[in-house]
Amino acid sequence: MTRVLVAGAVALAAVAAVTTTQLASAMETTVVTATIEVTGTFDGEGNIFVGGGDLGDGGQDEGQDALFELADGATLENVTLGAPAADGVHCQGSCTLRNVNWQDVGEDAATFRGTNATVLIDGGSAASGTDKVFQDNRGAGGSVTIRNFAVSDFGKLYRSCGNCSTQAARTATLENITATGPGDVLAGVNANLGDRITITGVTLSGDGAEDIGICDIFEGNDTGDEPTKIGDEPDGVACVADGVSVG
Repeated sequence: MTRVLVAGAVALAAVAAVTTTQLASAMETTVVTATIEVTGTFDGEGNIFVGGGDLGDGGQDEGQDALFELADGATLENVTLGAPAADGVHCQGSCTLRNVNWQDVGEDAATFRGTNATVLIDGGSAASGTDKVFQDNRGAGGSVTIRNFAVSDFGKLYRSCGNCSTQAARTATLENITATGPGDVLAGVNANLGDRITITGVTLSGDGAEDIGICDIFEGNDTGDEPTKIGDEPDGVACVADGVSVG
């Protein structure tokens, strides 16, 4: 079944008029033409959501809108984002993404904002993220945890913003991750800003698995300039890694 969400933000509790077409599969595909705004919990029940209209460009331009925008404290679960997926998911504060899958990452899979924001990604997967999968633009406080997650054909699984106008020390954890190549690096962090990421229980596999990096370490800035890369392996301070294997 295919349905189209027409113009206008769609709140969690709202019931939108839709056009439906019965397909052979019981799974439903929703074409999203305006960002779905989520408060509370949005359970997609395993269905597929793809961008249409202004969200259907499929490009890599910065500043695109998201398919889902989560208010502080919201949860998105059991959702598959198809292609195109625009800028994926935006978390405006603390949020939980549970069993969310990206078939083809658009600009980014998810972007995190807010001060004292605690983000949990539990389960799910992402494929074809040519640049970043998870973009961390949070202010001070809080943390990001990505666990029980699979990623394939990717640039960076996690990146702490290297040149945001407002910067902060960001804390993140990657645990129980399966990364299938080709891939560039699991995480990028800014040592000079006090970032700290802990990586544990990672299996690297697939094409070029042995070449997938664990951490890129940068000198971040708040000027918008491209950050300077100053390291490409765990340093025991900004990046701590344990239990990484090539399988």
